[in-house]
Amino acid sequence: MSQKFSLYEDLNPYENLRFYLGILHGAAGTVEERIAWVLDMTRLQDVRHRQTGNCRLAGGSGWPWAALSSPAGYPLSDEPTSGVDPITRRNFWRFIGQLATEGITVFVTTHYMDEARHCGRIVMINEGKIVATGSPAEIIHQACP
Repeated sequence: MSQKFSLYEDLNPYENLRFYLGILHGAAGTVEERIAWVLDMTRLQDVRHRQTGNCRLAGGSGWPWAALSSPAGYPLSDEPTSGVDPITRRNFWRFIGQLATEGITVFVTTHYMDEARHCGRIVMINEGKIVATGSPAEIIHQACP
């Protein structure tokens, strides 16, 4: 995933979602439902018709667009909650949890071990080598039997 804010600034949040989801996922009914869900989840309903270039969106607020429009179907996000406020951070993980319940695999890199506990499976890497893999509970048990 790009670390650059990748929405079209001359479109509003609703139009950005409609564009990306329409291209990648087709059926209008499901797209409209998905747009409403994303706007609610990201708490952007109030600015849905404001030009994106004029919106002050938190760093994590743009992430759902990229996640939903990932052509591979497996979004990858590098430290997505770094530098965001606690509410945005909590909403991000709620959003990821919802995607997971829908069968969507999301790859997240993080240095925050409290965040890693939200994941179903963890791979820990040190100096380019895998040093641990498993569920959060399994890794904790391996490290602290």
